[in-house]
Amino acid sequence: MTTAKKVALVTGGNKGIGLEIVRNLAGAGCTVLLGARNAERGQEAVRQLKRAGLDDVHFLEIDVTSEETIAAAAKQIESEYGRLDILVNNAGINLRGDGLPGAADVGAVQKVFDTNFFGALRVAQTMLPLLRKSASGRIVNISSGLGSLTLNSDPGWMGRDVKLIGYNASKAALNMLTVILHTKCGTRRSR
Repeated sequence: MTTAKKVALVTGGNKGIGLEIVRNLAGAGCTVLLGARNAERGQEAVRQLKRAGLDDVHFLEIDVTSEETIAAAAKQIESEYGRLDILVNNAGINLRGDGLPGAADVGAVQKVFDTNFFGALRVAQTMLPLLRKSASGRIVNISSGLGSLTLNSDPGWMGRDVKLIGYNASKAALNMLTVILHTKCGTRRSR
């Protein structure tokens, strides 16, 4: 099946910011694939959106920490749509045990990085061939002010007391991924 509508994938689309992104993309006329690792929660979010009149939203199982589910999602998108126009890497976590460098549980920090940074990298790498089939493929990585080195260095910043080495550093790494993807994979007009 092909569609003239833009096809968007939102990871972590079953709640919070992700759900609102799905709602807005669907409201703007996109075919939206609501990505979630938990099928029950993902399907319930799709039902909720359909009850609100957003009929072109579809559940897609994807766990950003599982290369198998990412590959299966890409294969399904290829088969059903032939391309991907918009990828929103929204999936993210924060875990108990994350904290200041001297006290943080390294295992918790690794899990946060695995989702927040490596998950976005895995999904972007796997979806790039589908995005390149689009006339205007886009990747949007959802970050946070907590990932800003400038803001974290500002003693007057409202988030100055939130010092979570895993979460903050994973979002800083995500910011770098975003810059490099734009520079190396984005379109640049020559003059």
